[in-house]
Amino acid sequence: MSIASKILDFFTRKSKVVEGGGEKAIQKQQAMGKMTARERIESLLDPDSFQEMDLFVEHNCTDFNMDKKQLNADGVVTGTGTIYGGFPVAIYAQDFTVAGGSLGLAHARKITKLMDHAVKFGMPIIGINDSGGARIQEGVNSLAGYGEIFYRNTRASGVVPQISVILGPCAGGAVYSPALTDFTFVVDKISKMFITGPEVIKSVLGEEISMEDLGGARVHTEVTGNAHFFAESEIECFEQIKKLLSYIPWNNRKTADAIKPREPKITYDITKVIPSDPRKPYDVRNVIKSISDDSDFFEIQDGWAKNVVIGFARFDGATVGIVANQPMHLAGVLDVDSSDKAARFIRYCNAFNIPLLTLVDLPGYLPGADQEHAGVIRHGAKILYAYSEATVPKVTLILRKAYGGGYIAMCSRHLGADFVYAWPTAEIAVMGSEGAANIIFRREIMASSDPEKTRQEKIKEYTDKFSNPYVAASAGHVDAVINPEDTRKSIIHALMVSKNKEEVTVKRKHGIAPF
Repeated sequence: MSIASKILDFFTRKSKVVEGGGEKAIQKQQAMGKMTARERIESLLDPDSFQEMDLFVEHNCTDFNMDKKQLNADGVVTGTGTIYGGFPVAIYAQDFTVAGGSLGLAHARKITKLMDHAVKFGMPIIGINDSGGARIQEGVNSLAGYGEIFYRNTRASGVVPQISVILGPCAGGAVYSPALTDFTFVVDKISKMFITGPEVIKSVLGEEISMEDLGGARVHTEVTGNAHFFAESEIECFEQIKKLLSYIPWNNRKTADAIKPREPKITYDITKVIPSDPRKPYDVRNVIKSISDDSDFFEIQDGWAKNVVIGFARFDGATVGIVANQPMHLAGVLDVDSSDKAARFIRYCNAFNIPLLTLVDLPGYLPGADQEHAGVIRHGAKILYAYSEATVPKVTLILRKAYGGGYIAMCSRHLGADFVYAWPTAEIAVMGSEGAANIIFRREIMASSDPEKTRQEKIKEYTDKFSNPYVAASAGHVDAVINPEDTRKSIIHALMVSKNKEEVTVKRKHGIAPF
């Protein structure tokens, strides 16, 4: 065969494979409001940057007449490219037009080969999931394929960022790969993620539930916490991914790229955020925007466990991870879900060299039998463990209430905070004034001729003593009481002087986190 014939043969073969499941299958995909696998990669990456790998890989299953079926690219497109103007990434996209994107062993090994490359070369992995699940014709081989992916998800954890994008069904065992990755993106009315489908639930439990209500995008961003970002469209989702990658480093050996610093926008006035009445709520995100570069805050999991806010911002051009109590929801208390949410984010930031800023305003852990039975002790311990374990620079600012175990848990000096600041509005105590006065002065109140008057006097006595930051400051638990207007300057200084922080830790294989 001549060179010209070989080149023509190559283009013919490539053209056939690239068409995926064929025109009818592609039209069906588009009718569901979904892009094809290749369209998704092209929309997400920089123009003309994608280099495909393993285009001609084929399955070797012979059972159930599979030897007569050619599955183009074996139902998954894999390769490398750049995103956000030069950020190198490894990316794969399951192709639902080819056998429903079902996963067989060859399909899985295309993915694991790519993952091995990503770890070796130190670049993020983006996985676009759109699959009906395991390829049942391959039996245990398809399960082996999932297991090999999960193993690599785990080995890559904390080494390179792993991003999962759910753009179609992701069912059964397939859901555990996104669960093992760092960030999961979902799109309204397109993303579906569950272990057992509506049909199985109906046959086993006799309950009817729609696929959307069982494992739709809103369920996983508002109820389960399995997803981190919600979008109305695939294009919006891709823009979210690009913005996330602008905040984080390529791998755990680097730091996030800094950009030109910008002052906060004048529309956010830090002196007017917190109400004078300590019982009134406020939006802690306005505090963040009043001190961060360009008042920009990239919030994560904004629909779940709203009593804690997490996300990325920049100070003097550099990325910082922020954990903050949100007084607008449950007074900012820590509970089962918010502890999980914060702890996981803290560990991510620590793994990828991102300093932590903690903003404190909470009355403690959420009380009640429901929380106790849900395991608030075990879940609450996760945030203690995560902060204590973290060796990145840790800066804490106490805005208002810091009571009891909540004070300790929110990156107090006692959990290794490098700098602890407090506003004059800070209240640091074992509990609120009313509860404390009722306990400490119980006998005096009961013996008084006017118990209510005495109770109010004792509440004021306790308030005068502890509803300020100076007792903690006098003990060295708070480094400085600062004017709110000096907050940004103090945080930037703390981050600057702790930039080269090194911490010697005891040699061990790993700790035993309270999972």
